Amino acid sequence: MKKMEMSEKATVGENDRKRETICIFGTGDLGRSLGMRLLQSGHPVIFGSRNPQNSTLLPSGAQVLTHADALKESKIIFLAVHRENYDFLLALSNLLDGKVLVDVSNNLRMNQYPESNAQYLSQLLPKAIVVKGFNTVSAWALQSGSLDANTQVFVCGDDDKSKQQVMDVARSLGLTPLDRGSLQAAKEMENYPLQLFPMWRLPLAIAFGLTVFFFVYCVVIDVIHPYVTKNRDVSYKLAISVPNRIFPNVSLILLSLVYLPGVIAAFIQLHRGTKYKRFPNWLDRWMLCRKQLGLVALAYAFLHVLYTFIIPTRISVRWRWIHSMIVESKMNKTMELSKVLSWRVDVYFALGMLGFGLYILLGITSFPSVSNAVNWREFRFVQSKLGHMTLLLCTAHATLFGWDRFLQSKWYRWGLPQAYMLAIVIPCVVLVLKLIQITPCVDRMIIRIRQGWERIPKTKQALV
Repeated sequence: MKKMEMSEKATVGENDRKRETICIFGTGDLGRSLGMRLLQSGHPVIFGSRNPQNSTLLPSGAQVLTHADALKESKIIFLAVHRENYDFLLALSNLLDGKVLVDVSNNLRMNQYPESNAQYLSQLLPKAIVVKGFNTVSAWALQSGSLDANTQVFVCGDDDKSKQQVMDVARSLGLTPLDRGSLQAAKEMENYPLQLFPMWRLPLAIAFGLTVFFFVYCVVIDVIHPYVTKNRDVSYKLAISVPNRIFPNVSLILLSLVYLPGVIAAFIQLHRGTKYKRFPNWLDRWMLCRKQLGLVALAYAFLHVLYTFIIPTRISVRWRWIHSMIVESKMNKTMELSKVLSWRVDVYFALGMLGFGLYILLGITSFPSVSNAVNWREFRFVQSKLGHMTLLLCTAHATLFGWDRFLQSKWYRWGLPQAYMLAIVIPCVVLVLKLIQITPCVDRMIIRIRQGWERIPKTKQALV
């Protein structure tokens, strides 16, 4: 056993000693951080510099040589310089013959040049083997370790062997390499770090649009209408009352928009009789941002809960309570407890609390650290089954708020329905369509289609 342990240790030590020597051109933040991380992983590191004597900022343990001398010591060169400074490589083109040149550069704006930096480098140095990679990892992430940032590294290139070498280096650093194909993908990779929340733009735009709409709508019917018709100044409602109408309405609509594209997709497949046709681009884009829509909806629900908690502390609410007590005392009359109203209010709050609890569960399970710990069936159960239950509870919560106001004309100010009446339209449509979809005959057909069954067109049936 001791001999086996000694042989294993010897093998490990031998593997550590065989770590590839890495050359880095560029002594900026990324170059220094990459060199430090490589040294920590056991790689010998050599920096190529125009002035090898000026190396005070470089990590200790790394060699600093001239560009030409550094190229002689390594087969893999990381190029951490901007595209504008590539010209110095022309004098080293012969030394780069057969070397793997890893371009880690990015640009200042998207599509800044006609071709990607990696493709330009490949044209500039045809003898070198250019691989694009590590441009999506920041210097801060390399310094802080793999727990403080995304560990995924994109790699692309035309030579599979060279790509594999670069991916092996990424793995040795504790990163997760992802092969993105040929060097044609380099432009997309260079644009990726410049995108600002690409999957959040549509959800945030929808949320912003709904927020503005409901703000204007609520101001008209809750602030302007009383002032015009009764000369009452209730502008104080702009601080709490109006926002607390906006947040639940927007949250409910956003939650329904999470599940509406799935229902639409199911009916499209039913109409086509096959799953082997692409959905429209707008539907694909909508389905890809459902997670972000749900998280934005959860944020609005949190705001609604926070604003609701402070209602009893508001001066206007306390004044109404005291005023009603004074009126009752003057009339020497006490208002009797309405059991119907008590049931309504209690059920209203119960549905809201249950819906919000499931809301939080949906948000938690959408995080990668949690979703990775459950299997697909469990994740689907929470996000689909409990998700629709959440939508049902929240819609019932909003509907119960109105109770019988739907039938009372006094709540239609200037002929406009209350804001919550508009907010429940889309959720009710989603729930009705989902109810149709889960009926046995429809559900059975959808399952068959998703298992690969296809409806044969009548023209083909006639030919057969």
